[in-house]
Amino acid sequence: MDKKVFLVIGAGAGIGGHAAKRFAEGGYHVVLARRSDEEGLARLVTQIESAGGKATGRLIDAAADGSIEDLVEATEADFGPIECALYNLGAQIGNRALEQTPVRTFELGWRLGCFGLFRLAHTLAPRMAARRSGAILVTSSTAAVRGNAGQHSHAAAMGGRRMLCQTLNAEFAPQGVHLAHVVVDGSVDAPDTLGKLLGDRFEAYKHAKGEDGVIDPAALAETYWHLAHQPRNCWTHEVDVRPYSDVPWWNDNPPAAINTRKT
Repeated sequence: MDKKVFLVIGAGAGIGGHAAKRFAEGGYHVVLARRSDEEGLARLVTQIESAGGKATGRLIDAAADGSIEDLVEATEADFGPIECALYNLGAQIGNRALEQTPVRTFELGWRLGCFGLFRLAHTLAPRMAARRSGAILVTSSTAAVRGNAGQHSHAAAMGGRRMLCQTLNAEFAPQGVHLAHVVVDGSVDAPDTLGKLLGDRFEAYKHAKGEDGVIDPAALAETYWHLAHQPRNCWTHEVDVRPYSDVPWWNDNPPAAINTRKT
């Protein structure tokens, strides 16, 4: 069995895939789980292995009962204890008025955004606590701290995700398990998330935003690596990241006279 295992739930070509590459580079066997695109998953595994890392790909439906639990069980049985897990599933359905948000759609957002994290923690956190070590990293978004019009499903899911991270920290940090909630406050250069949302406008959007206007997922992966390896006397439980040219979520309309940000 491998000494160190990194599990990624939501291993696309953006944040999840780049985090996997970074941890593989650091000596972990990475287990990549995603819902669809078996070809893309195989390509990511090949890229990691070609760079000298160890990787395994799994297709799962994270909304299905037992899928996350079975994934954790199989990963630890096949490769060893999970030292770090990244919950990177999104729940964004775009801006929709309340009457245009079906009940089933809202529920699916909650299942992916909040309930899935609960199921991962419910299965994995006690195992980590028994070992007195481990980290669970959670990708989140601006919607976790600010609800905008049309974001009913997403904000509810992400807000629940953030509070769940806090309750999990309250229970498991004293047992040696590190939970870190990462608020991604900006656009990410991810072809299978933002890219799919924007379609043919994706490249033009990135060009308009400029070099400092879109988060580089490879750079963000360094934040995840750092969080997973912090000493216990300096744990970070929540951090927010954004592009240099973006204004923070908590100050999105500063007076023009004092806005000195360079572009």
